[in-house]
Amino acid sequence: RINDDSTVFDGLFRYCQITAGGSVCGASKLNSKEADIAINWSGGLHHAKKGEASGFCYINDIVLGILELLKCNPRVMYIDIDVHHGDGVEEAFYTTDRVMTVSFHKYGGFFPGTGSIKDIGAGKGKYYSINVPLRDGIDDDGFMYVFQAV
Repeated sequence: RINDDSTVFDGLFRYCQITAGGSVCGASKLNSKEADIAINWSGGLHHAKKGEASGFCYINDIVLGILELLKCNPRVMYIDIDVHHGDGVEEAFYTTDRVMTVSFHKYGGFFPGTGSIKDIGAGKGKYYSINVPLRDGIDDDGFMYVFQAV
């Protein structure tokens, strides 16, 4: 589903191929030990959901990359330090114990409006979703204190 903040444009399919391909390729190289670090500078589209574009994110390259990593790894931890809650990634893995999602994000009246500290996962994924909602004004020292505690 496309919505007001994620509209159709010429080249959208190719854009999704390139973005997702970069993350899946990076994860594949990690799996095969061809690389020990992988960065997709055009990736990080953490709001897209299985059937819905959201927050200017048309495809969730992170979810696809994690699925690739799970082919060779029993567990994956995803840490999101973007100002917005990583709602699409959390939703994709909310009921599994193979992926732990950790999101540090601004909370309260801020897009996407999700990521309560009470959202902890469900079923086998209970306690595998960690949300650290933050308010305006946190500085580097405060962020590091919270980050290291988690």
